[in-house]
Amino acid sequence: MWKRDDGTTVSCTEKIKVMKENLDEINQLMQDAFEDGLIMEVSDQQIRDVFHDIVNQLNNPYKNKK
Repeated sequence: MWKRDDGTTVSCTEKIKVMKENLDEINQLMQDAFEDGLIMEVSDQQIRDVFHDIVNQLNNPYKNKK
């Protein structure tokens, strides 16, 4: 269930479908990158930390447009 900032539920089926497709694609890309790092013998935790940093650096371009 996806929620807006005000706590209400996003109910548009098409929007939810697009979000699921996007997340499935991100998941596969991250899994591939994770496995590549492990093959190169990079620390499991270091890879996870890098992924976490990437998410924390995401910018909300719509923040001030409400």
